[in-house]
Amino acid sequence: MKLRTLLAAAMIAAGPVAVSAPAAFADKDPIYTAKRSNLALQGYDTVAYFTVGEPTKGSADYTTTYEGAEFRFASEENLNLFLAEPAKYAPQYGGYCAWAVAKGQTAKGDARRWAVVDGKLYLNYNKGIQRKWDKDRAGFITSADQNWPTVLQD
Repeated sequence: MKLRTLLAAAMIAAGPVAVSAPAAFADKDPIYTAKRSNLALQGYDTVAYFTVGEPTKGSADYTTTYEGAEFRFASEENLNLFLAEPAKYAPQYGGYCAWAVAKGQTAKGDARRWAVVDGKLYLNYNKGIQRKWDKDRAGFITSADQNWPTVLQD
């Protein structure tokens, strides 16, 4: 009886660890990068979406690693802004397509198909998917928030 109680207590204690870290056992990387690259956002500067309001190529002179992926920036100032608050500037859903995540799947996010909504950056797969996503951004964001990060598991 004591052994059974000890095993039950150990399982209860271990339970929250397994539930709280699904990304640790994910099949896909938490940040979308091309198969042969470790480059996030296809090399575009994630801070520039907020400061310039358009996709801006980053430079290999200003880089950092975040969540295992390389992020590039157009300037040292943008790099420093990111370093100070990476979660503020990093794309939602790791740069995967927001519409796909809302549908419970993953697809590449195209850095040229983007929107900043309520201070957060979202990417879409292509122009057609972005048109679909634009029709109900709030609804798709709600669904995607519920699906993230479990969609990283196959």
